[in-house]
Amino acid sequence: TFLIYGAAHVAIIGSDVLEEFSHSEIYSPIDLKIGQCRLVVATTEEILCDEDPLTWSYVRVATKYPNLTSGHFKKRGVHADCIKLNGAMELAPQLGLCRRIVDLVSTGATLKANNLVEVETICNVTSRLAINRVAWKTRPKLIEDWIQSFREVVDATNNEV
Repeated sequence: TFLIYGAAHVAIIGSDVLEEFSHSEIYSPIDLKIGQCRLVVATTEEILCDEDPLTWSYVRVATKYPNLTSGHFKKRGVHADCIKLNGAMELAPQLGLCRRIVDLVSTGATLKANNLVEVETICNVTSRLAINRVAWKTRPKLIEDWIQSFREVVDATNNEV
């Protein structure tokens, strides 16, 4: 929000947030290759024993990402009723709110601790450098210097690995 409305000129934002909001005022020129995780569909093992995810035609899903979630399921011909939550997503199935969640996963430990298993990955997520387009037009030298500095660090880091 700060970036979209010009209160910030440059930010580091997860690719999940960039894709969820997909705003034309934000340009994202560099993948910083940090904060790597994935956005996944998860459910309980017992649901997976009873149902084949390929046969789902309707799902109710708790998620912080209703646009990414509904888009993902729409591509598969599945209607997704998305319940927007911010945090503690893995509790939603235990509380009877829904049978599936879409959430960020790094190691999978939180899913396992809540008796959930990954069904499929929607997308891989990393942190990105994001730029307000107006700031880039009005302060091109400053913004280009920032971009170049970030590029050099990312390139140097990749060459070390």
